[in-house]
Amino acid sequence: MRTNDELVRLEERPTEPVRPRMTRTRAGILVATAVVYMAIVIGVLTTSWPVRFDWQVMLFRPYKQWPEFHTFLDYFVVLGQRGPTAVAVAAWLGWRSYRQRTLRPLLVLGTSLLLLNATVGAAKIGMGRLGPHYATSIGSNEMFAGGDIFPSGHTANAVVTWGILAYLATTPRARRIASVTAALLALGVGMTTVYLGTHWISDVTLGWSAGLLVLLALPWFEVPMAYAETWLLAAWRRLRGRGALVPAAVTPPVTVGAPRPAADDDLPVREPVGVGGRTARVPESRPHLSAKPHTARSERTPVTPAGSRRPPSPDRTPRTAPLGPTAGRGRVGS
Repeated sequence: MRTNDELVRLEERPTEPVRPRMTRTRAGILVATAVVYMAIVIGVLTTSWPVRFDWQVMLFRPYKQWPEFHTFLDYFVVLGQRGPTAVAVAAWLGWRSYRQRTLRPLLVLGTSLLLLNATVGAAKIGMGRLGPHYATSIGSNEMFAGGDIFPSGHTANAVVTWGILAYLATTPRARRIASVTAALLALGVGMTTVYLGTHWISDVTLGWSAGLLVLLALPWFEVPMAYAETWLLAAWRRLRGRGALVPAAVTPPVTVGAPRPAADDDLPVREPVGVGGRTARVPESRPHLSAKPHTARSERTPVTPAGSRRPPSPDRTPRTAPLGPTAGRGRVGS
């Protein structure tokens, strides 16, 4: 049984989830992150100090300096892989959507992953940088060589996937815990790719920036997501309405020898009640005759049938013949 305090808390709970807005602070961070993103790209394209630092870390070969961590980090880097992380987070957000009776968590995840794939995928293919294991010349930026590692997809995906949990948090405390956790996971996944030699340092820093840009831009998509949620819920209600079972009409059993029930195209009939409770079926389509008074059988004029009902006999004179004195005497004598 709920106490009064619990009932008060339930009444104060908002029915509609709070949708973040694009505030000035968020817009300022978005612009600053975009500037960092462009600075890294320009630094790599011009083969300046980011490229030199990349080669220094690569030639240091961290995986050879600390080989005891190699096995663990091989599994840890999966936390930035798109498939497993998307499935895990989608399962959790699907449960939240079911409990809160809203599609917003799943729509936010889908929108963020769509933006991530579009922006990061386009940058990867457009700049075509090769990874450390496939570098051809020391000191070169390895750009436009057919690669697909700039920016780091693992790092950007870790920022977006785990950052969504902080974005959808409903309380300040939960938001702080989720933000710190997402930042540590994104930092760990990015540095793990550098340790394993699959990415340059500049790939990781650009991946952090790319993921953060997606998270910061999500408030601009809140209104389209709200419209999409309304449309999907309405479509689901219509689909459930079409799938509802309609009770079929019950057909009465047909008995052998019984009159056939009237079909839809049969003429309707009316059944006036006559004398003695007997009914007469008259088709409705026939013209109605003028009503006449019904008389009892005793009041009707008797009608004598023509002819006799007795069988013919040679000794009997027909009733229509005139009776003579001889015929009368012969009947008495008989």
